[in-house]
Amino acid sequence: MNFTTTASAPVEQGTMEQTIRAYCKLLSLPVVAQTYETIAMNATKAKLSYQEYLYKVLQEQVVARVDNSVNSRIKKARFPFLKTLEEFDFRYQPQLDEKLIRELSTLNFLKTAFNVLFIGPPGVGKTHLAVALGLKAASARKRTLFFTAEELVGELISADVSKNLAQFLDTLSRIDLLIIDELGYLQLTPASAALFFRVITKRYEKGSIIVTSNRPFEEWGNIFGDDVVAAAILDRLLHHSYPFLIQGKSYRMKEIFGHKKLEKKVHVE
Repeated sequence: MNFTTTASAPVEQGTMEQTIRAYCKLLSLPVVAQTYETIAMNATKAKLSYQEYLYKVLQEQVVARVDNSVNSRIKKARFPFLKTLEEFDFRYQPQLDEKLIRELSTLNFLKTAFNVLFIGPPGVGKTHLAVALGLKAASARKRTLFFTAEELVGELISADVSKNLAQFLDTLSRIDLLIIDELGYLQLTPASAALFFRVITKRYEKGSIIVTSNRPFEEWGNIFGDDVVAAAILDRLLHHSYPFLIQGKSYRMKEIFGHKKLEKKVHVE
């Protein structure tokens, strides 16, 4: 396509609009194509300079591109659902250190490769908190990846069988934040425990990990089928970490009973 024009020849309005849109398409600037006319009218009313007008047009494109980048990182993180820290009811878990968790949401722990461990029975909000911090990281354009422990072990075994284990471990080591959810629901074989240990070792003091588990630390020997392996994993996870032991009420039970109370109230009324 030939976009050559002569500087002295007048350009008809329709032709100019078509050419601007063609230029935007060629330069991959779809937001500029959509907004330049509206911004131009506003700029005329506000008596903005050419430079200010150009700034506003380009700003719209940059904001859209950043948003797309963030959305892409959130999708790549593979969260099972999206939950924010603002949605978490700390009043229901009063023993949690809310101030510390909100400090963690600033993501400074990623700079020092500290880990975060949420330990407690089912339903107390461990996964919600892990996802909320992960969402903060992805929104800050940090490379984030979410696995259940079962999913991670499955992919490790698959990579090992296909002779791609080293490559997969390297990929995991480059992630800014690795989240491993539901550790403890599945007892690992010695082979899978060894693979899990390699992930923890690969990221030790290099990248942060968030782990959620329904089993207290003293029972991790049962998870990995070996007290020595469990101790080695715990040693690396806890060395630089923020452990949270949650013993509060179940969120899911709260929601169930809350719905029942609401249904009963509606029925009575």
